[in-house]
Amino acid sequence: MAVQEQDDLITRARAWLAEDPDPETAAELAKIIEAGDVAGLADRFSGTLQFGTAGLRGEIGAGPMRMNRSVVIRAAAGLAAHLLAQGHAGGLVVVGYDARYKSADFARDTAAVMTGAGLRAAVLPRPLPTPVLAYAIRHLGAVAGVEVTASHNPPRDNGYKVYLGDGSQIVSPADVEIAAEIARVDTLASVPRPESGWEDLGEEVLEAYLARTDAVLTPGSPRGVRTVYTAMHGVGKDVVLAAFARAGFPEPVLVAEQAEPDPAFPTVAFPNPEEPGAMDLAFATAARVSPDIVIANDPDADRCAVAVPTADGWRMLRGDEVGALLAAHLVHKGATGVFAESIVSSSLLGRIAEAAGVGYEETLTGFKWIARVEGLRYGYEEALGYCVDPEGVRDKDGITAALLVAELASELKEQGRTLTDLLDDLAIEHGLHHTDQLSVRVEDLSVIADAMAALRAEPPVSLAGLRVSSAEDLTRGTATLPPTDGLRYHLEGDYKARVIVRPSGTEPKLKCYLEVVVPVADAPDLAPARVRGQEILDAIKKDLSAAAGI
Repeated sequence: MAVQEQDDLITRARAWLAEDPDPETAAELAKIIEAGDVAGLADRFSGTLQFGTAGLRGEIGAGPMRMNRSVVIRAAAGLAAHLLAQGHAGGLVVVGYDARYKSADFARDTAAVMTGAGLRAAVLPRPLPTPVLAYAIRHLGAVAGVEVTASHNPPRDNGYKVYLGDGSQIVSPADVEIAAEIARVDTLASVPRPESGWEDLGEEVLEAYLARTDAVLTPGSPRGVRTVYTAMHGVGKDVVLAAFARAGFPEPVLVAEQAEPDPAFPTVAFPNPEEPGAMDLAFATAARVSPDIVIANDPDADRCAVAVPTADGWRMLRGDEVGALLAAHLVHKGATGVFAESIVSSSLLGRIAEAAGVGYEETLTGFKWIARVEGLRYGYEEALGYCVDPEGVRDKDGITAALLVAELASELKEQGRTLTDLLDDLAIEHGLHHTDQLSVRVEDLSVIADAMAALRAEPPVSLAGLRVSSAEDLTRGTATLPPTDGLRYHLEGDYKARVIVRPSGTEPKLKCYLEVVVPVADAPDLAPARVRGQEILDAIKKDLSAAAGI
């Protein structure tokens, strides 16, 4: 790096330090400047954390490329300016937060900025699940909402999720407009931040949310399922226990080591039920108490994971399996309206919807899209996200999903059946929809860009010995979908194999979603169908890895 560039970098860092309102990040940055750590400064000042449809998410630390109070204050000021430009002066903004490092500080800063801008602000009473914030927006008639959370990201991360007044997450062009307003913020001194003036909400909003959770259950339905539950060191425990108690289910047995909020997430490498090892303590607890099912939330409790007993121990159900089970249960309960899912989720939902005579729609990845489906009754995506009460929470909700899973498991238990039995029924009726994922976590984001470029430059002509019958570059959009950074392949043959490749929107991962559909005539065909399905998926993974250079 040239001397002039180094001097510019240090000048920018000192200017940032001069207005940093957080003693911790200020001390961190001062130490880096004093040490002459040019690489450390370049890493933090090489750009700015980009505000997009996922809001903000990144590692906590000093500088514009990290999550910190300075970045959050600017983001809040940009959101406030956007709301004022939309004619929402005096409107209410509800702020929620989880139990991660700095979350309470970021929530308070947001409330102060909204108040200083001439909006009204209300903050949830304590760290609570994201679905409570999503519910509160519509319940309180707010014009927007902010949830401070990094969901299931590593402990060092935090994030900033923005909702509009309809209770759903932002999409374009709102994200672009807010980002432009953030860029216009000059100095922190130009952002009014009063010490008071916002409302600290009480328990009434949570009570209203809990009262609403009862709406997902059928009055008088069986409630006998025995559950082991883990909050994954997040904020779900108290709300889940309250919801299960109100509904009349037996009290879930807690995974004690993971029950209380802890931003260090000491028992897991990644606080995500999908990650290897994350469910080990839950399965150990289940081995001691022999429940009917295991349920897990991610740290902000908007996702729900389910595990079932097998002859070889406990098995995590895939998100697509839970998605199909909940759809079948809702059909059985007489649900009408539209069932929706993202393009990376199993096509089984479409077949269930068609057989039941209910509407079906496919969207881009993310609940910001699913929630906007007209007439939505149920939405899900394979990453453990389920919206079972769109009139209450226009987003994924791991608490109401857990209740609905518990009701289904209770009904099946009364019949001497299990969730696995119902999955077998669905496979016999619609074909075995076998899904898997090739997910590559990277340190260098250029690896993802290079893999996508390689696949675009030379699309595979066959995968697993099956000819690629269509290759779509989703950046061009389709007849039913707006543009997105992704690739979709359909393979020839009776297995209806499908592959979608896309960068993760929230983590440094390249994700490849695979599906094959194996015909099943009756129960004896299930086991060989599963073996055959996995063989094809494994072969697709191998060939796709080679084609992408990963």
